[in-house]
Amino acid sequence: MNAPYSPRINIAIDGPAGAGKSTVARKVASALRYIYIDTGAMYRAVTLKVLESGLSTEDNEGVGRLADGLDIVLLPGAESQRVLVNGEDVTSRIRTLDINRNVSYVARLADVRSRMAELQRRMALEKGVVMDGRDIGTHVLPDAELKVFLTATPRERAKRRFLELDPNEGITLEQLEKEITERDRLDQERNIAPLLQAHDALLLDSTGKTVDEVAEEIVQWGLAAVRTISAGEK
Repeated sequence: MNAPYSPRINIAIDGPAGAGKSTVARKVASALRYIYIDTGAMYRAVTLKVLESGLSTEDNEGVGRLADGLDIVLLPGAESQRVLVNGEDVTSRIRTLDINRNVSYVARLADVRSRMAELQRRMALEKGVVMDGRDIGTHVLPDAELKVFLTATPRERAKRRFLELDPNEGITLEQLEKEITERDRLDQERNIAPLLQAHDALLLDSTGKTVDEVAEEIVQWGLAAVRTISAGEK
């Protein structure tokens, strides 16, 4: 006997830096047996190559051409998603403080966002995708069946990023909180696809909550969305 038909949906998780989007999205995708797409890692990969090339983060055309020539592949890994650029594994190299400080400047370039959005939409065509970023629900996948805006206080987000950094980076928690607040400003004020909560996104504040608690809440929202679609198709 065949299993009953269950439609697959796309889930968009947006929010500011350090809100826990990647960790939560990966857990949600695993629970639903969906594909997880870390769009932030894609922008970090471009930023890495921009810094290595010596291009200015203000050079829209130059960086856009560089982005067009990059083959970015996301692969599942034991602990986190592996990121390959032109066949090279750059997973660990895109999580440094230098990348943190420059990624917002690269991500706001129109040609870069256009290229990345094109790739991301292509990845989501078959449905069954959990995608996180800053403009997924508003720009990349505006028709996603479930949209979540995940946030936390700047202090909470700074603590999370602080624990991810190499102690040899020599940055204090206070410095990191200041940088995260500045990154919020840059993301919210950029002209192309700024960080916004979609009008139909569900707000979820992760401050004081465990990753599992947040992921389970989104999973339940996702299952509810599937049930609603299934009922409408009968």
